Amino acid sequence: MPDDQTGPDTLPDFAEAVLDLVDQIPSGMVLAYGDVAELLGQGGPRQVGSVMSRYGSSVTWWRVIRASGEAPQGLQDEALAHWRTEGTALVRGALAGRRVDMTRARWDGEGGQGGRSEPGLGSRREAPTGRQ
Repeated sequence: MPDDQTGPDTLPDFAEAVLDLVDQIPSGMVLAYGDVAELLGQGGPRQVGSVMSRYGSSVTWWRVIRASGEAPQGLQDEALAHWRTEGTALVRGALAGRRVDMTRARWDGEGGQGGRSEPGLGSRREAPTGRQ
């Protein structure tokens, strides 16, 4: 049976790879949607955004943001609270800032929790119910 087949309770391989990578972003660091796609070597910002919209509530979603340093639409206040708790570098500082300083907080994909998983490998996740 091919590895890319999914049942109703499993995620597509690309979605699983995105979520596995998001799980590895260290506290206080972020990636832009396009950064995730680049590190995985597949997809693009919109595909990553779609995965995060559908399945991202099961991971540290606030660590995947727009390239401008802004949080996902409708989740700005919640993301900001997480960023402040984690000490994520913000433009204009921790108190006045409302977007991430991408120069200081962008993760390079190194270190973290044991390195990046290859797409389609690793344990199968169950598809979470609901949206973030």
